[in-house]
Amino acid sequence: MRLDIDDVTIETAGARLVEHIDLTVDSGAFVGLVGPNGSGKSTLLRSVYRALRPSGGVVRLDGDDLHAMDPRATARSLAALPQESSAEFDFTVAEVVAMGRLPHRDRTAAADREICARAMERTGVAHLAGRGFPGLSGGEKQRVLIARALAQQPRVLVLDEPTNHLDIAHQLDVLALVRDSGPTVLAALHDLNLAAAHCDVLYVIDGGRIVASGPPHDVLGPALLAEVFGVRAHVVRHPGTNAVQLLFDLLPPTT
Repeated sequence: MRLDIDDVTIETAGARLVEHIDLTVDSGAFVGLVGPNGSGKSTLLRSVYRALRPSGGVVRLDGDDLHAMDPRATARSLAALPQESSAEFDFTVAEVVAMGRLPHRDRTAAADREICARAMERTGVAHLAGRGFPGLSGGEKQRVLIARALAQQPRVLVLDEPTNHLDIAHQLDVLALVRDSGPTVLAALHDLNLAAAHCDVLYVIDGGRIVASGPPHDVLGPALLAEVFGVRAHVVRHPGTNAVQLLFDLLPPTT
């Protein structure tokens, strides 16, 4: 399923947070959205998972206006993992993951239980199935919420900082899992090296506008990183995968 963000502008409380964004995620692609804090990444993603309606422009799923679609139909096609969840579910892990099946059918059905069990196994939380969600660590909660999104079996997956709270092993494992699961993915990622290693295409957003886009090796150059992120970057290649990797230090002070 293809995702298109066409000329999207978002304003809240009189402030323009995102301006005239054009972005395409081809079916099955893993596209990363990167930029400094406050650049508009999360705001843009909120318009994709319908938490915010664009002030202008349109978000489309396979050509259909997402905000005009029936919410249940949207939930059968698109799942989201927001950056921060204020909800403290008073449920077990198994019950939280089962919420991902609600758009599809009765979550007590045997087929649904099998889908949920596979999602928990793949995210490494099967052993937590009977535990209460509020008592988990931050990293455990994040993996449970990713399992819930995978149990939804979406054709499009929207992730806002999915590696938050995860140790390095689980960061690598979760992103590889998401990539191998098959859906079209749009993810905001804080770690540029993770983005370079896992994304087919990167869009760089700064000040609410897209300032660069393309494959990671074309986008993540020293000049852009100095201008957008305010750091000096040394670009190297990973010895195992040949993916672009970045070594950072502070820009020298101006005189």
